[in-house]
This record gives sequence, structure tokens and C-alpha cells, in this order.
Amino acid sequence: MILAFQYPGLAWLFLSIPALLMVYIFYSRKRFGTLRFSSLLMFEGISKTSGMWRKHILYTLRILAIMSIIIALMRPQERNALQEVNAEGIDIMMVIDISGSMRAMDFKPNRLEAVKRVAQAFVSQRKNDRIGLNVFARESFMQCPLTTDLNRLNEFIAGLEIVNEKFDGTAIGMAVAGAINRLRDSDAKSKVIVLLSDGRNNAGELDPITTSDLAKEFGIRIYTIGAGTRGTAAMPVQTVIGVRKVQVQVDIDEETLTKIADITGGHYFRATDEKSLAAIYQEISEMETTEYSVREYVQHAELFYYPLLVALFLLIIEFILERLVFRRFP
Repeated sequence: MILAFQYPGLAWLFLSIPALLMVYIFYSRKRFGTLRFSSLLMFEGISKTSGMWRKHILYTLRILAIMSIIIALMRPQERNALQEVNAEGIDIMMVIDISGSMRAMDFKPNRLEAVKRVAQAFVSQRKNDRIGLNVFARESFMQCPLTTDLNRLNEFIAGLEIVNEKFDGTAIGMAVAGAINRLRDSDAKSKVIVLLSDGRNNAGELDPITTSDLAKEFGIRIYTIGAGTRGTAAMPVQTVIGVRKVQVQVDIDEETLTKIADITGGHYFRATDEKSLAAIYQEISEMETTEYSVREYVQHAELFYYPLLVALFLLIIEFILERLVFRRFP
């Protein structure tokens, strides 16, 4: 609720008030004459200020009435602005590698934990989108279908763990196919897959390039991220004497990930640490913006009659006082 005036420019009329006061003071001094008395004994006991307020009260009421009329002329209004916001969200499937190589410690404390933190931050920014989660190693697993319950989705992300050796592997083609299956019937204007992996496709029955062609047919754009430093990275290995750190060669199939992105109109990114990974997710978030349409409605109620009634009341009081209470006799 906002108090506003339709004609605020009329406020300059208030500048006439000081002028009216000066005119009143000037003429009130000339209006009253002086009488000489040989003695003031007859006036003993009468206060010197007695009746002084009566001299000015009528004009004060008139000035207040004029000020109320000026306010009424400015047309005060009570305004309520209502906004109707329509957001056309995006459907996004996050596809995250949870194979054994995600234990690598080139991200702190390891790749998967760093990815989980960044992915949760990404999800928290997408308030108007539906987002789902698919994970993969040797096989693809649907963790969470497309949802607007982003808090629940972040709980799923927080609970991700690296698979045991029995299910280890990297089935990129199967992972993309699983995400496509969730997006193909979507009515969203924009459908996106964000695929993160740190290795090469070495498992599954589907070729990543073939599934990328399928994604293109369904109008799905794929952003791919290769996670891992360049060169070697420390990998924890269980031995008979405990866990040891072994340097292993980082082997990311950047060629395939780039082709997947190019075919579908997306983009390939390389993240070498958590900072660059966060910047990549932020860039993707900025590239995939949600469309908003805003309609604003303004409701207003006229309030000018309130100061007008005040002015009328003051003028009536002035009339009554002048005719009945402060009446002069010739």
C-alpha cells in the first residue's frame, strides 16, 4: 500500500500560506486602535493575555481549512501495486559419474565430494526449474526424477557414494540414454542435460555418439564436463598395510565429451579443480536462463474527500465561533 498524489505539482500552493500570514499580521495591527485611560485600576485582575487567543483563532481555522483544500486538490490516493509473475522454467537432468576414479584427490577431499558441493549450489539457484538426477558407473541409475522439490533433490545429491568395485566402470552412453528417457516427453521450452565424467566410456551397450544423436532428435541440449587435473592425480588404494596414495594418470575422453556437446548444441568444459568446476556450473546456469513475464496491476482508492471534509468542518467551526461566540457588537 502506497500513499500518493495524482497532482503533486500543486504542492506549490502551500507557498501562499506564509504570504497570507504576513498579510494577516500586517492588517491586524492597523485594524485595532488605541484608547487612553487616566487610570488602569478598573482593569486590575484581568490577565494581559486574556482574549489574545480569540484574536487569532478564527484566522488559524481559516488557514488550516485552506491547507486542507490544497491537499484535496492534489488528489491523495491509496495505491496497491499487484504483480503477476509467470516463469517458464527449464527441465534439467544432472548426470554424475560415481565410478571408482571419482575417489581421486585432485579435488578436495576427492572429486565426488567436490562435485556434490558444486551441484547442490547449482540446484539451489534454479528456483523455477524442474531438475532430476541420474548417476552412473558400469550401469546407469535414476536417483531422482524431474522435480521442483529442490531441497529433496539436494538430499539425494548429498547422499551420493562411489560404487564398489563390482559395479565399477564408465557407461556414458547408458547415462545419457537414461536422462533422455526422462526428458523426451517433457513440454518444457528448454530441455538440458548436464553430464559430468572423469573417464572414458568403457561399459554399457550404447555408444555415446548414438545417444547424442537421439538427444538432438528430441531437442535436448547436453553440456559436458570433464573433471580432473591434467597429468597425474593421487588415488587412495587399499593395501594389506592400509590405505596408500598412488599417483595415477588422469584419462578423460575429451574428444567424445566434446562431440556429445557439439552434436546437441551444448558446450564442453574442463574442470581441473573445485573453483573451475563451480565457475563452469555458474556459466551453464547463466546460459540457461528462465524466461519471465510480469504483469503489473495498480489499484487505487480516492482519499481527497477526507481533507475536503476536514476543510468543511473547520469552516463551519469558524462560522459558528464568529457568529455566536466571538460576535462583535457595534
